[in-house]
Amino acid sequence: MYSIRFHGRGGQGMKTAGRILGTAFFLEGFEVQDAPRYGAERRGAPLFAYVRASREPILERGIIRNPDLVVVADETLVGLPAAEVLSGVTPRTVLAVNTGLRPDVWKRRLNLDSLIIQIQAGKELHEPGALQFLSSWCAAAAARLTGVISRKSIELAVRQELAFLPASAVEENLRHAARMFETLAPHAGCVTEGRPVMAESYDRPEWIELPLDEAAVAAPVIHAGRTSDAVQTGLWRTFRPVVDEARCRRCWWICSSFCPDSAIRVLADGKPEIDYEHCKGCMVCVSQCPSHAIEAVPEAVSSEPSQDRGAS
Repeated sequence: MYSIRFHGRGGQGMKTAGRILGTAFFLEGFEVQDAPRYGAERRGAPLFAYVRASREPILERGIIRNPDLVVVADETLVGLPAAEVLSGVTPRTVLAVNTGLRPDVWKRRLNLDSLIIQIQAGKELHEPGALQFLSSWCAAAAARLTGVISRKSIELAVRQELAFLPASAVEENLRHAARMFETLAPHAGCVTEGRPVMAESYDRPEWIELPLDEAAVAAPVIHAGRTSDAVQTGLWRTFRPVVDEARCRRCWWICSSFCPDSAIRVLADGKPEIDYEHCKGCMVCVSQCPSHAIEAVPEAVSSEPSQDRGAS
């Protein structure tokens, strides 16, 4: 059985990547499971989707503990413990990382014996509107690395799962998927099926009996505001909003009122100030600003607003 995990951030399309890959496996005659795992707040937060595929009925349930392949869409997640990118990784696990660094650099950083493959996205996939292509790009990479999915099946899966998009967007996704499928041809088949896990080898869970306390003791209670200051949700961000002071009209209330996380405050002179430690990068302020003074800038790029952007 093939056990594959896609790791990314909310909004990067890893749930869709899992669906595309699952459909492609199904078209090749496999039994398939695919599902995402995430919390209530998704955009920018670490999440993963997993896919199981087998020629036999799949009786295993739950998240994948020991993956055969881990596809990482955002390299900043590798060093983030909460993302669990390296959870259950063994020497036979293949890591495919979207990164500009060579595989040998990652091997030294992580001290892993696993095969690490660089699947570097093109420059166009770092633009603000390019997230819609990342899912098909990652799914095609996984399909090629297994070596059991044809280009025809992955393209048909992209068409089926993205049928709700405009035809032009579907064709662009197909272009990215085809390019990645061909780029990874030298690595086709490097991912092999894992051996089935026998029930006899399961570790028995430890059971701790906890006494039931009264609600006054056991129920959560918030005694004061600002209790989430220490939770730096800005780490979830893939794009940051940047204010162009030359365009800002000091209207003082629109961006700060629409920010769902109250991460924008207005100074005495009317200038908005963004709290990047808690801004999750939802870009609501970008879409609401009437003077287009706020720009979405990729985290990997300079945070300075572009000077040559024409007025909308």
